[in-house]
Amino acid sequence: MVDECKPARNSLEADVVTLASDASEEAQQQYLQSHADKTIQTILLLVAMEAEATPMVEALGLKADSPPVIPPPAPCHSFSGRHAGANVHVVCFGKCKATGVDNVGTVPAALTTYLAIQAFKPDIVISTGTAGGFRSRGAAIADVFVSTGMVNHDRRIPIPGFDKYGVGAFDAIPTPHLQKALSLKAGVVTSGNSLDYTAEDMARMVQHEAAVKEMEAAAVAWSADLFGCPVFCIKSVTDIVDGERPAQEEFLENLHKAAGALQAVVPQVIEFIAGKRYSEL
Repeated sequence: MVDECKPARNSLEADVVTLASDASEEAQQQYLQSHADKTIQTILLLVAMEAEATPMVEALGLKADSPPVIPPPAPCHSFSGRHAGANVHVVCFGKCKATGVDNVGTVPAALTTYLAIQAFKPDIVISTGTAGGFRSRGAAIADVFVSTGMVNHDRRIPIPGFDKYGVGAFDAIPTPHLQKALSLKAGVVTSGNSLDYTAEDMARMVQHEAAVKEMEAAAVAWSADLFGCPVFCIKSVTDIVDGERPAQEEFLENLHKAAGALQAVVPQVIEFIAGKRYSEL
């Protein structure tokens, strides 16, 4: 149960250097020491878009929760069931009532995560979905990445103290055995509220050694950290951020291909982590 999780250490929200590869082993040990070494029995997956969620729900054999576990006016909706001996819940952010499009971005991500953790009391949270990848970090279309950390790339507040808050970096729970078992690529996931990016955004993504760029993970991590609940990301690449084509064109073109990759990998992730302790991931 999430209320048995110990709050994460105060330094979890930290500078980018805590996420750098040369400090990864030390950061992993510090992360594990900040949480009770629990057995994973309840797993919560957060997904922004319906097109991303539907293949996962089908692959995991989940059913829509009726009546809603998270009641209106919250727009999110959930699917629940058992997979690999664990209780599994997928929560989708729902639709914008003004436009009818998927709720994407950090605001619905933070709200949905907070409400879903209260409702389902998970042992672990997974932010999953599609994302842009960096060819310079080895990304290709439909590659699946697991996060080593989550950070904001577009919250620029150049005031002492607030500058660090703006970065809002969080360590992901270490998953070295998962990465090896499923041959997953790994790296820092950066979040922002725009599909495109400015030159300053790119500079910050490079500074943070970003492997994947998307719009929700850092907000999911922020809410999970309030409950002291471990979190990591599984992201499939729709477009190449440092490529030659505009990201918007590639995103729409490759969305279903990337969602298909998630449909294949997410059940394997659940099967690997279910019943294991945090230290065994």
